[in-house]
Amino acid sequence: MTLPTPLAVAFFTALIFIIMAVVSPLLASRQASLIRIAFFFSVVACIMGLYAGFSVVLSGQAETLTLPIGLPDLPFYLRLDALSGFFFTITSLLGLFVSVYSFGYVKGLLDRRPVTSFVVFYNLFMAGMLLVLMADDAYFFMISWELMTVSSFFLVCFEDESLEARRAAFIYLLIAHVGAMTILLAFGILAGFAAGFESFRGFTFEAMRTASIPRSWASIAFVLAFFGFAAKAGVIPMHVWLPEAHPAAPSNVSALMSGVMLKVAIYGIVRLAFDIFPITAWWWGGLVLCLGLVSAVMGILYALMQVDLKRLLAYSSVENVGIIMISLGLAMLFKFHNLNLLAALALTASLYHCLNHALFKGLLFMGAGAILHSTHERNMERMGGLIHRMPQTALVFLAGCLAVSALPPFNGFVSEWLAFQAFLQSSVLPGQVLKLLSPLGAALLALAAAMSARCFVKVYGVVFLGRWRGQGQCQAQETGLAMRAGMWLAAGACLALGVFPTLVIGWMDTVTNELTGAGLKASAQAYGWLWLTPVSAARASYSGPLVFAVIAVVILAAYLVFHSRKGVVRRSAVWDCGYPGLTNRMQYNSTSFAMPLRRIFGSLLIIKETVRPCDVTRPAAFQERFTYEVKVLDRVWYIFYKPLTQAVFWIARHATRLQNGRIQIYLMYSLITLIVLLVFS
Repeated sequence: MTLPTPLAVAFFTALIFIIMAVVSPLLASRQASLIRIAFFFSVVACIMGLYAGFSVVLSGQAETLTLPIGLPDLPFYLRLDALSGFFFTITSLLGLFVSVYSFGYVKGLLDRRPVTSFVVFYNLFMAGMLLVLMADDAYFFMISWELMTVSSFFLVCFEDESLEARRAAFIYLLIAHVGAMTILLAFGILAGFAAGFESFRGFTFEAMRTASIPRSWASIAFVLAFFGFAAKAGVIPMHVWLPEAHPAAPSNVSALMSGVMLKVAIYGIVRLAFDIFPITAWWWGGLVLCLGLVSAVMGILYALMQVDLKRLLAYSSVENVGIIMISLGLAMLFKFHNLNLLAALALTASLYHCLNHALFKGLLFMGAGAILHSTHERNMERMGGLIHRMPQTALVFLAGCLAVSALPPFNGFVSEWLAFQAFLQSSVLPGQVLKLLSPLGAALLALAAAMSARCFVKVYGVVFLGRWRGQGQCQAQETGLAMRAGMWLAAGACLALGVFPTLVIGWMDTVTNELTGAGLKASAQAYGWLWLTPVSAARASYSGPLVFAVIAVVILAAYLVFHSRKGVVRRSAVWDCGYPGLTNRMQYNSTSFAMPLRRIFGSLLIIKETVRPCDVTRPAAFQERFTYEVKVLDRVWYIFYKPLTQAVFWIARHATRLQNGRIQIYLMYSLITLIVLLVFS
């Protein structure tokens, strides 16, 4: 029996999601059955997509297909190669975990509203992302891109009775469509040089690959496309939609948006810069690298200041996208200077972090959803001690915190370590500017990694350790089996990718070979699966299995020492420092934990601190209690977007004078228009 080709499996994967979106309204009267059926088929489709993506990356063989739909002279062109297969694998893998998780999570939404529309747009969202990865012409790409954008817009504002959700969805849709217009303009430039505008053939990616594009026009096309994709990816300063949309969206949607939708945007940058047209200027890579550095440092700095758990995770996604862009910018610089092996190293670091971030950020958002599901609370100031109430969630959330903090043996360490290895090799780049940028970039990357560890020490300590800070008694309890299963699967994948990176890099080798002409498989696997030697063993090596074994032995030994004999561990009251009557409010909270860095980096932030007396009838000297409040605002919003918003409203107010309700004025407008047309005709 002949197995279907990976492209055929990938196409049917997207088709299953579309069919489920169409069929779901027929089950609207049976909400529980709708959830079971929809997410069962979602799991099946994701398994199929995982097979398709993994197979095509393993083989390295590109497949194409033409669908006789679309425009008369421009049908839909589909292509699945190693690059799209890699991102197809990421999307399907996290989609599988989130779909398992959604069996329990979406059932919890039934207490507030029907979920038919949610299921419809969830399936369309998954289909849109997968179709973007398969598109091989600009027309089909933009249709799929809009399907992904519009469906995610409706998911963000699913709880549309909330003003916060409606505002977040509007900002997201606005920035997404501005980005889509710049991408379309870039495709228009490339299509014009590919075949002119007499036919639609120039809109195929194959025609763009063979086009002869002048350097100036190539740079314009790259900047336009990069702006559009960076807006979707959440790169600073186009990131402002991200910390608004993620807190408003349901947590499983946040996991998909942060985990894979941002990576679809990264895919667009990689596809253009490494495949559709060659890198013709060194500053392309410098631009990507610099914006990546700014995003990494500022993203984690803003994350540290947050008290809303989901908003913190959203800003952390800005940081991790910055890390991806740093490695991608290095890869572009190496590629421009024909240093193909080093380009493969930097590109591997970037793509590996795409995979890693999808899994650990998906895990963390699922964990945040479990916490919200149990406590009905997003504010970390009103949490604490959840490790006693939700022990399994605490354990898997700890795995996500270790991974995002780039600590071994989890996967986040491997990709950031590879990024540092690429920086260590960057001294071979010519030019004084690049020689200055490389050590500065490495230092900023190290700073971002250190602040990330501090950020998630804060998150885990405030949320799970200590005592409950909220009002009344804590009523939280462990989530259902489906939600825990989704989180456990993601945590296991984070650990496996950290322990066996050599096998994963060997599998990814076809991607870097296709894009840079070089691969890391020979050097990375020179000492077998046990040791990772990205360039050579003489320069650097890392053994995930050995690190994992040592950590496991230490943990086991500590457990045996402290729990093998009775009486070794004694429990007693917490020392109260000589002050009786300690309360839960006296614990460190999220705001106090971030105070030192708030003082150090205060010039980069907009900080508003207020102290108000609780009893306004008493003088300040006789107050018993004060309320202290601190707000950290995004400076980018007030520099770029706030003035633009005010200008638009000013123009709108003055433009209303043109519409005053008098028929004589409207007739005058028509007369003036006719006169102008006659004059210029």
